Amino acid sequence: MGNIGRVLPVKKLTSLLVYVLIVAVIFYLGFSYRGDTNFVGKDELKAAAKFHAEHVKEQALAGLNVGINPFSEYKELPKKDWHDYAAMEEDAKRVGLGEQGKPVATSNNDPQIKKERDALYRVNGYDAYISDLMSLNRSIKDIRHPECKNVQYVSKLPSVTVIFPFHNEHRSTIVRGIYSILNRSPKGVVTQIILVNDASTKEELNEPLNDWLRKNGLSDKVEMIINKKREGLIRARQIGAHSAIGEILVFLDAHSEANYNWLPPLVEPIVENYKTIVCPLVDVIDCDTYEYRAQDDGARGSFDWNFNYKRLPLSKKDKKNPTKPFESPIMAGGYFAISTKWFWELGGYDDQLMIWGGEQYELSFKTWQCHGSMVDAPCSRVGHIYRCKYVPFPNPGIGDFVSKNYKRVAVVWMDDYAKNLYQRKPSIEKADPGDLSKQLALREKLKCKSFKWFMEKVAFDQDKFYPAIEPEDSANGTLTNQGSKLCMDATNLSHNQQLRVNKCGGGRQTFSLYYRNDLRIKGSQDCLDASSSNDGTPVVLFGCHGMGGNQRFTYSSTTKQIIHKISKNCLDANVDEGGLSGNVFTTKCDPTKASQKWEFPYINEGLIVKRNILPDRGDEDD
Repeated sequence: MGNIGRVLPVKKLTSLLVYVLIVAVIFYLGFSYRGDTNFVGKDELKAAAKFHAEHVKEQALAGLNVGINPFSEYKELPKKDWHDYAAMEEDAKRVGLGEQGKPVATSNNDPQIKKERDALYRVNGYDAYISDLMSLNRSIKDIRHPECKNVQYVSKLPSVTVIFPFHNEHRSTIVRGIYSILNRSPKGVVTQIILVNDASTKEELNEPLNDWLRKNGLSDKVEMIINKKREGLIRARQIGAHSAIGEILVFLDAHSEANYNWLPPLVEPIVENYKTIVCPLVDVIDCDTYEYRAQDDGARGSFDWNFNYKRLPLSKKDKKNPTKPFESPIMAGGYFAISTKWFWELGGYDDQLMIWGGEQYELSFKTWQCHGSMVDAPCSRVGHIYRCKYVPFPNPGIGDFVSKNYKRVAVVWMDDYAKNLYQRKPSIEKADPGDLSKQLALREKLKCKSFKWFMEKVAFDQDKFYPAIEPEDSANGTLTNQGSKLCMDATNLSHNQQLRVNKCGGGRQTFSLYYRNDLRIKGSQDCLDASSSNDGTPVVLFGCHGMGGNQRFTYSSTTKQIIHKISKNCLDANVDEGGLSGNVFTTKCDPTKASQKWEFPYINEGLIVKRNILPDRGDEDD
């Protein structure tokens, strides 16, 4: 003991002894349990695991054992195929509404049902009526890259806690998410699913949901924490993390469904380096039909200087191996895995961030700057319902909490680069961030790197796609259609709604042909988007993603046509009988057709010529 004392500091020695004691207790309980409930059972094992998790958290927050990988023993193990082929074969046989991830179409015209359906839509932001018609453990499409099916992962995985925060989510949607985790995760790995009910006002989400979990045999794996008051998404996640017993935390939204073999590729990078955050590829569950479909094959997360989440293209190296995790500067926010130890070494979320907004930047910045890393795992896929038409949650009535959150993140982590944010968003600069001493002390304790390092080494091509000082527009102003003499108009439109032509003057009629070759409402993040090459494809409003593709448009000063690059079709507009309005769509280009001719009041001919020949953003490489 004397020799050990000279090598280890007293604090670390005490910590090591406590750790050994805890492990011994867990092993004792584990090996003693042989089904004799009079001696020791699952409750005792869970209590021991809880005690161990609390100790890991306390060590991490105290800065003890930093840098020691808790999963080093796993790294030497052989690899194995984790697919549950029997379950996948059974799923393949299933038929019914929504099975195989197919869209659900209903034609019930009963006025009462239509009224109830619309009411459910308004309070959820998706068609919850359809959710109630489908099986709670439906089958979905396996839309992974084919090579993912051949990848093997380490033969033993650490224990996992999955955390679902929610407020007034639709019950059948929550339960379907739970079943997707239980059915498509390796047996014995997910030791706990925590539902954090953030003061939901729907009665069926409180004790009736707990009763349902018990009656259906799920209460052994699924537990629910009910907040007495609304804490917001960020603190709800943190509350769940405080009660977790798993060695790895997985955060998901409660309106999600896990795909096949989703967990091993999400966990293995953490086994290799516990300071790694891993994000799955997030697929789309259609808000109207519950169709499960791919969003894309991945892109690196980033941001613009309005603090909008953006995406950067994959490098050539990343594209060559479609199964290999690739580094990403910024997470999207709601879907990621992190070791419990690393989460608490980072202090968890900043506990002064309110409701939602900025948390993904805070966790991403401090992970990278404090000697960690973050990757997306393309063989791990999870479907997400993107709410549409209605935003079901009211403003919490506590002022501009988002600007306060952003100010906290900017002051603590962004150094001099914060001024770029303030120039675009004066409300952030004016916001009172509150007491930052705890977060600044954490940055000092962990000896974190500068934001300049982050921008140069991690988000190295950020300025190429989202520069702090944006270049001049190629063209801008009201877009007048020569055929109808009406102007393109986005007044009262939300995302996925078709652009119109209306009488010129007023409304949202000022557009810019941006330097990234998208056509957007001037000064906004809303772009024109055409999702198909078919003749007559509606041109809708959608969030600008800066990656070209559906949103890439070029302008011909000679013919005055606006060309949708990916389909090679042109913007056109039809007009109703009164000649006062019409819809905007794409169709085969015809330079003689007046309805395909559009005029900008301002044009920079040199920039148009230069930018028309640029490759699509998604095709550029570093």
